Amino acid sequence: MSQPSPRLKSALLAGGGTAGHVSPLLATADALRRRHPEVRITVLGSHGGLEETLVPERGYDLRLIDKVPFPRRPNAAAVRFPVAFRRAQRDAAAIIREVGAQVVVGFGGYVSPPAFLAARKLHVPIVVHDGNALAGLATKLGSRFSPYVATAFSVTKLPHAQVVGMPLRREITTLDRAALRPEALATFGLRDDLPTLLVTGGSSGAVRINEPVAAAAAAFRSAGVQVLHVTGKGKEVPVPAGGPDEAAYVVLPYADRMDLAYAAADLVVTRSGGNMVCETSTIGLPAIFVPLPVGNGEQRLNAADVVDAGGALLVDNDDFTADYVAQQVIPLAKDSTRLEAMADAARAQGHGDADERFVDMIEGAAAHG
Repeated sequence: MSQPSPRLKSALLAGGGTAGHVSPLLATADALRRRHPEVRITVLGSHGGLEETLVPERGYDLRLIDKVPFPRRPNAAAVRFPVAFRRAQRDAAAIIREVGAQVVVGFGGYVSPPAFLAARKLHVPIVVHDGNALAGLATKLGSRFSPYVATAFSVTKLPHAQVVGMPLRREITTLDRAALRPEALATFGLRDDLPTLLVTGGSSGAVRINEPVAAAAAAFRSAGVQVLHVTGKGKEVPVPAGGPDEAAYVVLPYADRMDLAYAAADLVVTRSGGNMVCETSTIGLPAIFVPLPVGNGEQRLNAADVVDAGGALLVDNDDFTADYVAQQVIPLAKDSTRLEAMADAARAQGHGDADERFVDMIEGAAAHG
């Protein structure tokens, strides 16, 4: 780790909209604050994104500019785009000047392009982080203006890119699952003599995962596999109550302590968003990934490294059925030897120090421009 840079007094972090941008941004902000307790951190976001709630909750200064999506077809929005984008760039520049930012760090999303262009015009160093396997338009733009480019995955193609991993919150990177397991099991009403499957579709849930797993509830109970099913708010699934001596099937709309959910689990079924792939790898939790079947297939690519290493399985959305759960998921949940090997393989793909390595890069940009 490099020595702290005495020049780093103010940094502007741009990104928002989804957890995929906001989560690594906040983890980076925390790492900057640990290394530079007096640094001024300003977060640039837009109206309507998760940052409006999450950033103030973490105690960081949030500034908002208009969301200006890149037009993808000729229409009225495309006609308005040049004027709206120039206004967003001017607003970003005004904030950069106001806070005296010595570096602008972009994580993608609609706010990053105007921030990148404003920083370039003001001769402020730019640092880029892309947390997905397929680079987005924003990070592609930023990487044109800076040699300081970081990615979470080896398959991400950007100029000058270094694989540093995904900056994650400390409660994940310092998680001792074995030590926390007794508390976790007690919290969710689970037993310590049965394997536990965690099911989660992420913060918004996934009906296409929820329904097949719930449909196999009787098979889980017969096999002696307990389930902790975090469905997402408004996406709860009905599961008939089991007998007092049967394996538990616990349904929650939301888990505010995912560290406990991870600690209770021996295996997880989930989507393969960038944050989820990196979190499960870092903590060594074997996974069955069901990529979201929309967009450009980035969720499948997100999981590629850990699947190839043997730390996870991947199943297509259409193939994830109640039969698959009964025939593949349940036997795997009971195979402790295979799960142990998968845990080791997953952990080898993790980057628990990504936040610190990324701060090294930020310091280098601030010091050398």
